[in-house]
Amino acid sequence: MKVKNRWLIALCAVGLHISIGSVYAWSNFTDPLLEIGQGQGWTNANVQLTFSIAILFLGLSAAFLGHFVEKHGPRKTGLIAATFFGIGIFTTGFAVKMESLTMIYLTYGVLGGIGLGTGYIAPVSTLVKWFPDRRGLATGLAIMGFGFAAAVASPIMDYLNGTVGVANTFFILGASYFVVMFLSSLYLEKPPEGWAPASFEADAGSGEKVSKQPEDLSQLTANEAIKTKRFYYMWFMLFINITCGIAVTSAAKVLAVDDFGMAVAVAATFVGAMGVMNGGGRIGWATASDYLGRMNTWTIFFVLQIFLFFLLPKVSGVMAFVIISAVIYSCYGGGFAAIPAFIGDVFGTKQLGAIHGYILTAWSAGGLAGPLFAAYMKDVTGSYANSLIYFSGLMVVAFFVSILMRMEMNKLRRQNELKKKSAENSFEGAKAI
Repeated sequence: MKVKNRWLIALCAVGLHISIGSVYAWSNFTDPLLEIGQGQGWTNANVQLTFSIAILFLGLSAAFLGHFVEKHGPRKTGLIAATFFGIGIFTTGFAVKMESLTMIYLTYGVLGGIGLGTGYIAPVSTLVKWFPDRRGLATGLAIMGFGFAAAVASPIMDYLNGTVGVANTFFILGASYFVVMFLSSLYLEKPPEGWAPASFEADAGSGEKVSKQPEDLSQLTANEAIKTKRFYYMWFMLFINITCGIAVTSAAKVLAVDDFGMAVAVAATFVGAMGVMNGGGRIGWATASDYLGRMNTWTIFFVLQIFLFFLLPKVSGVMAFVIISAVIYSCYGGGFAAIPAFIGDVFGTKQLGAIHGYILTAWSAGGLAGPLFAAYMKDVTGSYANSLIYFSGLMVVAFFVSILMRMEMNKLRRQNELKKKSAENSFEGAKAI
């Protein structure tokens, strides 16, 4: 049986993620939709809710379909994602023509959101199994596509909105994304039973495969994992990183124009450039986590962002705003890419897809909390920037949670070490007899 090329598997994963990741360019539709709904009293918060609903259903569908990926594989899951996401985006065009915000919530938010969650988890656990020697790099490659999507989609959306109109933009995007996701899904597949990469070199004495990866702290099922403290520490860390980062992401264009004086066209370019930082952070931080350690990487995220969110509303220059935003975006994207490998390290790969799905409910919660809070601050105070100081405080909380997570992991390592020594002593005792 011919084994598929794992790098082509990774490339197909990027194809899926670069399609669904276009959700991060949602802010390109904010002003055009507000213009369409002007006579009906649509507000920033009303329009922003579409994005939040999509992220809510992303997390919910990921949680419910995590076991589906493990049972039926990434190909079927990817095809389901292509169907939901493509139809969701395409039918949003009809909702816009009807000038129905409720229909936009249902098409883009609910249908598109289900496609988002299904497409997001489809390749990730599979890639961890194809790349046991480079977990961070592998998941970073796939999830990088999700971050880079805004860089690709933002200028296209801006151009289409201005030339063919908002409704037709959704028609074009929906059809295009369906084709890309459908074709990408066809090559996805789990590695064969017992397969190992060349980097798992055979031991000269026994002929057995030897892993260069550190041993996982445990091998738990999804139902076992959710009964541990470390699951909830991990969930809360991801939740805060998402809440703060996604608030800035969802309002990036408006924040750049209203608070830092960028021209609309320049702001659209800025959104795309930040998409590059989001994607670059995913591959960069995830790869770095293979060397720094997953826990150390998360601590770095929180320490950096405590200071950056505190500074951001205080700067006045556009360049300072861009630099600080770029680092925040990279940490935000890096968190998504580092979490699957982190799950593998802490809970093992037995049911990584299902555990990842459960963890991604943090994305649902953060996707609601962050953008809605920022939009509320915009409507009440007239500025998105007024929400940023609160995000700095949340990062302080996340830093302390990361300390608790570190303590829990160290405790588990000590327990594993004691068990290992006990087993070795029992083996030596049996040999002596």
